[in-house]
Amino acid sequence: MSDHTEHRWVTPFNAVAAMIMGVAAVILFLRFTQGLSATTNLTHDYPWGLWIGFDVMSGVALAAGGFTMSAAVYLFGMKEYKPVVRPALLTAFLGYSLVVVGLLVDLGRPWRLPFPFFRQAGPTSALFEVALCVGLYLNVLFIESTPLALEWLGFKKLRKIVASLTIALTVFGVILSTMHQSSLGALFAITPTKLHPLWYSEHIPVHFFVSAVAAGISMVLVESALSHKVFHHLAETPPEQMDKITIGLAKGGAVVLATYFAIKVVDLGLGDKWHYLGTGWGAWYLVELLGFVGLPCILYLIGFRERMPRLIRWTALWTVIGIMLNRFNVSFIAFNWQLETRYVPHWMEIWVSVALVTGGIVVFRWIASRMPVLYEHPEYKGMH
Repeated sequence: MSDHTEHRWVTPFNAVAAMIMGVAAVILFLRFTQGLSATTNLTHDYPWGLWIGFDVMSGVALAAGGFTMSAAVYLFGMKEYKPVVRPALLTAFLGYSLVVVGLLVDLGRPWRLPFPFFRQAGPTSALFEVALCVGLYLNVLFIESTPLALEWLGFKKLRKIVASLTIALTVFGVILSTMHQSSLGALFAITPTKLHPLWYSEHIPVHFFVSAVAAGISMVLVESALSHKVFHHLAETPPEQMDKITIGLAKGGAVVLATYFAIKVVDLGLGDKWHYLGTGWGAWYLVELLGFVGLPCILYLIGFRERMPRLIRWTALWTVIGIMLNRFNVSFIAFNWQLETRYVPHWMEIWVSVALVTGGIVVFRWIASRMPVLYEHPEYKGMH
């Protein structure tokens, strides 16, 4: 199908993307030559800012759709969701790749990326576990995404070998994802005096994992809606089937969000934190909990019950924003809450983050317009 698609280089989208990436290149040059102080508002009090809260913490959570959808289809037999597996895995692979790039930008010393494996962090360190699992899972996602290129290039034997590893890769991916999604939360277990009590919890690893599953399901809904709108000429899945998939995912999203809401409420009780809700920080916490967890949970249920795909897709976008807000709150908004000075991202930090997202969209667009992402290759019908 893609062989007949015209690929133009000079388009408004490409022009805007080139401008964004060009400015980002200049910012990155300043960052690597003059340090963090020249391009960020990070300080010793706020060592983690937007590049960690968005590029890493949010990026990993939003990429959870890969292991969520592959587990649903290949482990739990939910074959009706097969049309969204490949786009979800590709999105996850690109997402994790951008997480690594964002981390390199924040660290500033790419050659020290392997250090957590050999120095400074022992096997009992949460940072070691995150580094190990993210590195391994990125390789798993790469292998899981290779059938796209192998079918496109006509490497049938190699593609058959990779396909035979599907179950093993899915199981390995689920194990790795469960570990590092929760361990990202465990990184904050050593900050009880810095992170506001409403966000700090002994069970924050569980919060991070459950919310990541909700983010993954919601991101699949957002990505599938955008992909089928932009690449409607390539998508083989009819709109009616996509609506059924959307409604089914809404049910899953509602269950996960309800679980996450319950966990957060129980944590308030276990930690006797009710009195904090009457403060300004408490009001902000309720905005996150009620507005971005409780509300989308209800909207998902309404969308599922009334069969309203459009409402479900908007709810998915709202949920994605909510998970990002949670990661921002934990990383820097509610961090050092007792200090008078506050961290506000520098415009260069924002620009680099936008550039990373733009780069991911450009690569996804290039691959989806050429390889069998939204359709089955004629020679591999029913074999995905």
